[in-house]
Amino acid sequence: MKKINLIIVCLALGTTLSFAQSKQEVAVNQAVNQLTEALLSGDRAALTAVAADELTYGHSSGAIEDKAAFVEAVASGKTDFTKIDISDQTISVVGKIALVRHKMSADLGSTHVNLGILTVWTKQKGGWKLLARQAYRI
Repeated sequence: MKKINLIIVCLALGTTLSFAQSKQEVAVNQAVNQLTEALLSGDRAALTAVAADELTYGHSSGAIEDKAAFVEAVASGKTDFTKIDISDQTISVVGKIALVRHKMSADLGSTHVNLGILTVWTKQKGGWKLLARQAYRI
């Protein structure tokens, strides 16, 4: 009876019940957060750790970087994120692959961008690594 009352209250308030993320989705979300922190800090070791060796990193400009170029661009300050806000994120895990979509509002020095992002993550050696990323302007 208490569950029915809770559902009625939620419907009356215009809210919906949400289900908890799976353990894999939580782990992927943590990897996304690690990537965001590494982009902001420019920490070479953190950037290297979060990226798969096979990384292909696509920018909204059409430029494509491999892992070495991606790490160097951020760690050297050539790509200098000063603020990143992520919204509307969805995570889908299929076996050892995860697809993450979100919107990103970011400041790179004096430039502000609003992007849609698709990242592909692969589970390697017990952790989630960024395998591919493609950004597009919104």
